[in-house]
Amino acid sequence: ENSVKHVTKLAKLDLIIANQVNDNERYRVDVSRSFVSDTVTVPSKEMYEYAIQASLGDDVYHEPNTAALEAHMARLFGKEAALFVPSGTMANQLAIRTHLKQPPYSILCDHRAHIYVCEAGGLAHHSGAQVIPVIPSNGRHLTLEDVQRFIVLDEDIHFCPTEVIELENTLNGSIFPQNELIRISEYARGRGITMHLDGARIWHAAVETGTPLDVLCEPFDSISACFSKGLGAPVGSCLIGSKGFIARARRFRKAFGGGMRQTGFLAAAAAYALNNNFPKLAAVHGLARKLERGLLDIDVEIVGSAETCMVFYDPSSIGASYAEVAERAGKLLRPLSLAGSRLVVHIQTTEQAIDDFLGVIRKLAEEKNAAGFVSSLAQRGNNSYKDMYAHMK
Repeated sequence: ENSVKHVTKLAKLDLIIANQVNDNERYRVDVSRSFVSDTVTVPSKEMYEYAIQASLGDDVYHEPNTAALEAHMARLFGKEAALFVPSGTMANQLAIRTHLKQPPYSILCDHRAHIYVCEAGGLAHHSGAQVIPVIPSNGRHLTLEDVQRFIVLDEDIHFCPTEVIELENTLNGSIFPQNELIRISEYARGRGITMHLDGARIWHAAVETGTPLDVLCEPFDSISACFSKGLGAPVGSCLIGSKGFIARARRFRKAFGGGMRQTGFLAAAAAYALNNNFPKLAAVHGLARKLERGLLDIDVEIVGSAETCMVFYDPSSIGASYAEVAERAGKLLRPLSLAGSRLVVHIQTTEQAIDDFLGVIRKLAEEKNAAGFVSSLAQRGNNSYKDMYAHMK
């Protein structure tokens, strides 16, 4: 008995430290002033209160609330079935592994695609697949002509046949034009090629265009949709497709280590996000446009427009560097968190954070101007940039 007490005593750990509640509140404030990513959002007290009422089943066997979420997602996206998984990366990797049967095979995608750039080489590791990364000829999104140029269809043994076309909506905050998705899908389906959508931020496209999710996703055989990007849930994505596809993906999920147990509270948090946070995205887009307008007014070059929740900027147009901006923003009484050229606005971003960031940029521009720097935009006429924005409203 004494040895049992000794062993269990060694295992004790108290994570709820003194003042944890106050620390959490401070962290919520920090998140409201972070432009690093929309993944930094944290559950609200109301989300937690809703989630702890969830069912307590085991998801490897049957978890009622998780099963209900999966059925709802399938209906919402116009498909037969869905599968709850821990992350968007797992959803994408499961989709590709499930679609691919017998090598050799290749996947065609945008050269900036998350599955290619940011998923730790998972396509090679899990599926042994070759990737055909394509640079859009228009600099914005792939077109049917881009796909036709690089896809491998013939039986020449020197080349790796394309089995899946993977597209992303939104990509870097930009919405993929629906008519182009349809063109690519019709071409692919006519040749027996599968279409997969990384729809981590598909919610933004739906809100900005006013298009139902099932319509946006009709061109695809499978979709991954994330609850923790944009919607503010703590964990989780859904993989969506046909019944047979999801049944096969469920087996791979287990092999990948993604079979979870009491997931009801995670499913409930996702449901809360759908009900309460999804409608907030329109306001998020409005804040992003305010951020872009403010930067243009200070003669800062915009290199990626605020179509949804992201703005890409270049402070060298006012003589500043990203390091200078980050250092100045970090020294504010209430610091701002930044990460290079990408500014991400999310459901917990405050208008004050936008104003404070623009204040930092404005002050830097004034200092650089006083030191003799002439704005590169002013040199070539910054009105062209403001006019460009006006046409995008």
